Parts: sequence; structure tokens; C-alpha cells
Amino acid sequence: MANHPRGRLMQDYSTKRFLLVDDFSDFRSSLKAMLRDLGARDVDTADCGEDTLAMCRHKRYDIILHDYNLGAGKNGQQVLEELLIGKLISHQCIFIMVTAESSQAMVLSALEHEPDAYLTKPFNRASLIQRLDKLVERKDALKPILQALDKHDPAAVLAASATLSQQDKRYAPLCQRYRAGALRELGRQDELEALLSGILADRATPWACMALGNLLQARGQLPRAREVYEQGLQSFPMMPGLYDGLAAVLLAQGESSRAQQVLEEAIKLSPLAIRRQMELGKLALENQDFASASRAYRHAMEQGRTSMFKSPDNYLGLAQALTAQAGDGSLDKRVQADINQTLGELQKGYSNDPVVQVRARLTHAQSLVKSGDPALAKKLTDEAMSQLGALDQLFSAAVSLQVASQLRELGQAQASDALLKNCVEVYGDDPLVMQGIAKQTADPDILGAASEAIDLNRQGVRSYQMGRFADALALFRQALQHQPKNISIALNTAQSLLRLGGDKPDEALLDECRRCLEAVRMMPASDPRHERYQLLHNKAFGA
Repeated sequence: MANHPRGRLMQDYSTKRFLLVDDFSDFRSSLKAMLRDLGARDVDTADCGEDTLAMCRHKRYDIILHDYNLGAGKNGQQVLEELLIGKLISHQCIFIMVTAESSQAMVLSALEHEPDAYLTKPFNRASLIQRLDKLVERKDALKPILQALDKHDPAAVLAASATLSQQDKRYAPLCQRYRAGALRELGRQDELEALLSGILADRATPWACMALGNLLQARGQLPRAREVYEQGLQSFPMMPGLYDGLAAVLLAQGESSRAQQVLEEAIKLSPLAIRRQMELGKLALENQDFASASRAYRHAMEQGRTSMFKSPDNYLGLAQALTAQAGDGSLDKRVQADINQTLGELQKGYSNDPVVQVRARLTHAQSLVKSGDPALAKKLTDEAMSQLGALDQLFSAAVSLQVASQLRELGQAQASDALLKNCVEVYGDDPLVMQGIAKQTADPDILGAASEAIDLNRQGVRSYQMGRFADALALFRQALQHQPKNISIALNTAQSLLRLGGDKPDEALLDECRRCLEAVRMMPASDPRHERYQLLHNKAFGA
């Protein structure tokens, strides 16, 4: 600790590594001078978010003061998202969002990603000292917990949280939150539910509402989850995350129109959240609310240009919504020009992605049919068909269904059926996927193709859960003969082979396991089972 000029003790900043990020050089100089006055010796500066990310890849900072609005390029919110997701900063790092702007949209957007503090310009040396001292004091107190988080050790987080709660009652509420996160990581769901219910019985707490709602939703207890979210919103109507949770529950309960309304309410509060705009666009498109869909997708597309959440789906969704808005009528030249520009930007940005190129051509062809250019529409469809035949990777289930629908609309019924058959083989164990396929075809050869394999797989899962691993493997093998490209069945077979093989599986078993994994190696990285595939792949082939 050092002495403050006015006599009180302050933190020692001489060993702290600072990063200041602001696009105005005068402000950077002024802030750097303030920090020098506090005793700081290691102070780096940057003028854009891209530099922040680059610098954090090579150096660990203790304190980052980051401007929200940096002009062109990434804003502070986007930088914080990428730092956290990429694990480029430690849990012990202090991240302070600095801005002259104080609009609700910006503040809520920034706070959703929970910076350690929010500092409004202008501020003086005294207010900076006060804020920094408190933040450093809190981080120091939480250090054992934060170190355990950095090591991805939830058991140590639990232990450190219990210790600090006893040592300093001021931190007990915060320790409860860390404890909840650790229980979730450890899969101790009953304990987690009891903890969260106890917290909420004592006092309504926004994070606990969200955590309990998410837990109940994951456990399939939709009515209870809905009740938690709705009660949470009565107490905390400014929490966008509660709207997200409620919308997801409503959608799962088949209330898609109400789910859309709830998402729209969230976006009124926090319109700068890209993923929320994407979800609204998707939902509105499914609800045939094409005006809302085009609006949401356009926002997501524009905001996503500098974000890690930039997605081709935003460009495609916007083009599809604009096309669908015309109904049975024709597209006027202005709308077609908008679509052409959107898809042109998409194709340029994803020129090396053959899946995107196929989808862009089909989407473009659909618009051209309505704008009165059937010749060019056919040309693009033929090009897409040719590319489709040469693809060596799998579509996601959602993309498969969408492309199949587009092919049918463009007069390619045979190709559409072939894609649906493939979708059944790969994803047929998912009831929601099968429902989507049933909306496009009543062909029993397509709809019934997976039934036997799915039944065998279900029996295999039950046997595995009962510890009858040899029986489970036999059932999975039979299922795989019927559906050799089904992702779930292939992974279940591989897991059973490795389970029976023990620590030193023989080569024959390993070869069979590797063949299972090779059959589904082109599964989309976005598939929720991809992490499981990677773990099994590392065991079978060596990390």
C-alpha cells in the first residue's frame, strides 16, 4: 500500500500492468498521466479494439480501461466478448468500460457482458483512484476463487467460496454466485437447484432468477422455468437475459408468436446484442413476419461486420425475408438491388466456404424468380446443384431443411428428396428434425428410413446406462449398419468400443472406433455434439 497525498492509504499500482484503449490521443495521454501519478509504471496504450485483442494475446494485463465507442471497428462490448470467450484475460483482470455515452441501449448492452466497472467521462483523478482502489480490494479478496476459475477447477472454486464467505460476510452474496457456477460445472444439479431456490426465497436476485430458469429449462421443467422467468421480469424488467430465457421456454412450448413478442421487448431494451437480433430474425421468419425478420437480420448483419458473431445466416436471412415480403407478387428493382448487394457482400466475405456459396446461389435464384429473370435463376440453381454434388462436408440439420425447401421451390424435387433422405440418416434421432422433414414430405420411404436404427440406438443407450456395455455395443453396431452416417449412433458406438477396451484397447477395436469417427468427421463444428466427437477422436487417434 502507498500513502495518498491527502493522507489515506491507497493501493500500490507500481507492479500493475495497465492497458488504456481510446481512439482520442489527448484522452489517452491525460489518463496515462493520471495513472503515472498513482505510481503506475507499466502502462500500454491502444486506439482500437483489434489492437486490444492482439496485445492481450501476448501480454497479461491486470487492469484494462477500455473506451466503448472507438469509431470504425470493434466497440468495447465486442472486444470484451472476444476477450472472455477467447480466454485472453484472466478472471483476476479488472476490465473497466469507459465512455462519454450514457444511452440505455449502450449501457445495457455493455453491462450484459459484466465489465468490472463502468466509468463515465469526464472523470477526475480522485474519482479514478476511488474506483480503482475498490476494484483492486475486491479482486484481492476474491483471489483464491479467481485463481481456481483460471485453472478451470470448480471443486477449488467451491472450497474457496466457502472459506471467503466465512472470513468476510461482505462477499457472501458474491460467493454464492461463484458457488452456483461451480455446481453447474460439476453437474451437481440438485444441489444447484436447492442453492438457487434458497437465494430466491430470501430475496429476488436477477442472476439467481436467470440461473434457476436456465437450469429448469435444461431439465425439461418448462412450466416451472416459465414461472421463474415471469416472476423475475416482474422484479427486474430491465434484464434482457430474462426475456431471452422466457422466449426460449415459450418457443419450446409451441408459443412462437408470444416468444417473438418477448424477444422484441428485450431488443427494445438492448438493441445492440447481435445474437438476440439473429434469434429474432430467425423466429420472425418462421412466423412469416417478414418485415420484422428483415429488420432484425439487417441490424444483426450491420452490427456483425466487426463482431466475432458475424454470420452468413444474417445475410441469407435478410435476403430470404426481403424475397418473402413480396408474397406471390413480384420484387421491384429497388428490393432486388438490396438483395443483390447483400448476397454479393456475403459471397465476397465467404468466398472460401462452399456451403455458403451453395446457399447464396439458391437464395439469389429464389429472388430472381420473383423479379422476372427465370433464365439467370436457372443458371444459379444449376451452379448450386453442381456445387452441392461436390461437397465433402455435412450441412447442419437446420441448413439441410432450408436448402431442401429451396430446391423444391426451384423445381428440384428429386434433389430435395435426396437431401431429406440424407438428413434423416444423419439427424433422424432428433424428433424436432423429423418434424421439420415431415413438413416438407409425406413420403414413407423418407420418414420411416430411420425408425429401426433409432429404436436400436435407444435400446443401446438404456443398456449402456445400466452398465451392460457389451449388450449396448451390439445394439449400437446393429443401428449403425442401418444408419452408418448417423452422428449420435456413430459416437455412441465409438464410446462403447473405447469403454470396453479400457486403458489399452487392442488395434482391432481401435480401428473399428476410428472408422465410426471417420464416418462423421465432416459434422459441422456448430453441432452440439462436436465437442464429444473431439474428445473421442483424441482418445482413439491420440491427442
